[in-house]
Amino acid sequence: MINVDFSFVKKEQLVDFASYKDKVKEIDKMINERTGAGSDFLGWLKYPLTYDKEEFNRIKAKAKEFRENYDTLVVCGIGGSYLGANAAIDAINGLYPTTGMKIVYLGNTLDSTYTAQVINYLKNRNFAICCISKSGTTTETSVSFRILKSILEEKLGKERARKAIVCVTDKEKGALKTLATKEGYETYVLPDDVGGRYSVLTAVGLFPIACANIDIDDLMAGALEAMKKYDNANILENDAYKYALERFYLYSKCDYKVEMLCSYELKLRMFNEWWKQLFDESEGKDGKALLTASSVFTTDLHSLGQFIQEGSKILFETVIYIDKPALDVTIPYDEENLDGLNFIAGKNLSYVNSKAHEGTLHAHSESGNVPNIQINLNELTPFTLGELIYFFMKSCAMSAYLLGVNPFNQPGVEIYKKNMFHLLGKPGY
Repeated sequence: MINVDFSFVKKEQLVDFASYKDKVKEIDKMINERTGAGSDFLGWLKYPLTYDKEEFNRIKAKAKEFRENYDTLVVCGIGGSYLGANAAIDAINGLYPTTGMKIVYLGNTLDSTYTAQVINYLKNRNFAICCISKSGTTTETSVSFRILKSILEEKLGKERARKAIVCVTDKEKGALKTLATKEGYETYVLPDDVGGRYSVLTAVGLFPIACANIDIDDLMAGALEAMKKYDNANILENDAYKYALERFYLYSKCDYKVEMLCSYELKLRMFNEWWKQLFDESEGKDGKALLTASSVFTTDLHSLGQFIQEGSKILFETVIYIDKPALDVTIPYDEENLDGLNFIAGKNLSYVNSKAHEGTLHAHSESGNVPNIQINLNELTPFTLGELIYFFMKSCAMSAYLLGVNPFNQPGVEIYKKNMFHLLGKPGY
């Protein structure tokens, strides 16, 4: 269960939620009736209820087949086509998992060194591929898939390679769909009405997550719970809308420029990256919006902590805190006690981490004058992760509409591509 706590935001920095009740109801109606800008991409809104159950079962069956026959899955995609899966897999399985396939990522960069190292790593792995692209012509993904397909076909032969490749793409059209049909690859649909950064609960995220041996039934059940919970136009009863409104207020009325998402578990660092894409790509238009940043404490307290505490007051923090860790370690007693740590001997490391959280929260919000929004979960499971994902997507839609921008387009992303294609000599550019 998600609990949003605003008690570490000072009174003068906290929005009067009730004063925005009519505006929030108006936007909520616009979201539900799909009358706002970009409403063609609101397919995620009811997806936890309306998703294709037949495809869902095919995903589970194919993922089981992959887990039984391959040791590694290469997820080939960029932006929303890999960030959501990466975030979910790390969040549940941690950074050194002992279950499921090894998941590696390619097609998310043009970095030749990284690409060459992944290719070299795969030489001694029995790998399969999941290529994710709506069009099949995204440069980073298409280049990597061309390379991977060539390696796999040389290694297994074309017939066996066909069984080791799945594609998540458009239902009917596009280069990847054409290739998949021609070659006989199993395909899953990236729905027309769901944009990449909102797609983690579709096949885009579900197939890799299932390959990592994570229960996608529970993930979707959590998202469904959140869908029902946050389908409420009353700002006083909807924490997803409260979060959206408070961040809007801190930006528009209190002149904060940056929101930093913080966590206290390293396995959430890719969740931070997914969150940054969700909000930056949804809101960063027309010269508006908060810039998002992220950190993992206590690690980053030793690099960013000084600035957060005493630097220019341009940022506020949103902290995801998990009460119960998946695993724990007990600190041993040492006879010599040269490090002076016997005062915490016998305690769990999670206890120490919790006190670091409490100490930091008070330091930043009180003496540092940094507003802190707390998002607390009892534990992180596939179910609660599904809730958290949906919580942020619903919040983001409300937040962007409060700003007066289209939450579902990204026109600025295309400019660098046109310049790159011109410099590379692509016909027509």
